[in-house]
Amino acid sequence: MKVLVTGAAGFIGSHVCEKLLRAGHDVVGVDEVNAYYDVSLKEARLARLQRIAADTNGMLDFRRGDLSDVALVNDLFARGDYDRVIHLAAQAGVRYSLTHPHEYVRSNLVAFTNMLEACRKAETPHLVYASTSSVYGASANLPSTERHDTSHPLQFYAATKRANELMAHSYSHLYRLPTTGLRFFTVYGPWGRPDMAFFLFTRRILAGEPVPIFKSGQQSRDFTYVDDVVRATIAVAEGIAEADPQFDPAVPQPDRSDAPFRIYNVGNSEPVPLLTFVDALEEAIGKTAIREYLPAQPGDAPDTFAETSALEAAVGFSPATPVKDGVRAFVDWYRAFYEV
Repeated sequence: MKVLVTGAAGFIGSHVCEKLLRAGHDVVGVDEVNAYYDVSLKEARLARLQRIAADTNGMLDFRRGDLSDVALVNDLFARGDYDRVIHLAAQAGVRYSLTHPHEYVRSNLVAFTNMLEACRKAETPHLVYASTSSVYGASANLPSTERHDTSHPLQFYAATKRANELMAHSYSHLYRLPTTGLRFFTVYGPWGRPDMAFFLFTRRILAGEPVPIFKSGQQSRDFTYVDDVVRATIAVAEGIAEADPQFDPAVPQPDRSDAPFRIYNVGNSEPVPLLTFVDALEEAIGKTAIREYLPAQPGDAPDTFAETSALEAAVGFSPATPVKDGVRAFVDWYRAFYEV
């Protein structure tokens, strides 16, 4: 297939590109390569993808650009028809949205509108896009299923991602554009994002600096290893979202429709207390963390726990990486990449 991957220099996006290239698909990648976090890490991911493309005789066509620019998006789609579009570009980060909301409007709302319009005009067979477990917000129902209420986001970031799901449904309904949203739970692993806790904790433990632990560290997260996330993303993309023939408008469900529209959780289905995750990092690093306990921060989500039976039924997905194994793989990568 010929696949357009947005956010190709990002954490999950670069892994998706790698998997597609190794499977023999042609990849067109786009990324703004902004300075939200270390640009040199993004450049290193791109250089690695170019080496993989050369080693596999694969086709990787990369373009730098901002997807909120309509002209750039139109030019991307003028390059040819795409068998699939995997839209992973977005302004990420929960806490950053508290201070930079306009970045989320530009990257998560305007850019997504441009992508929907381009896919509509091109009659793209299937658009798969990244959502987030943060959409569950204040809901205390655990494990979280795709049919739980998502009307109480706790941060603007979550609100924009929930808006993406609603926007996608409108296009699926109006134009029969097949769309699937993937609600990623806390993703970690090699080539990860420096703004995320697992990355920050590792750096600080190795440097002998205090590790900030908010809200006593008893809150749990459904840590999901990046390879599992990539497997799920590509498996979903290979299929095509279809209308639910049993959809009842008198009792509508948020994850499906009489339009070609789906939403799936992508998680490990095994929540881990934050302190247990720190324990795993200490074991992999071989060094004890200096733990600094701090009050909860604004916008922090409660516990997360993914119910993934819908995804398993759809594509046979089940997570395969225990947290200890994933943590060790990340620490090994971190030591090698930063020569620590």
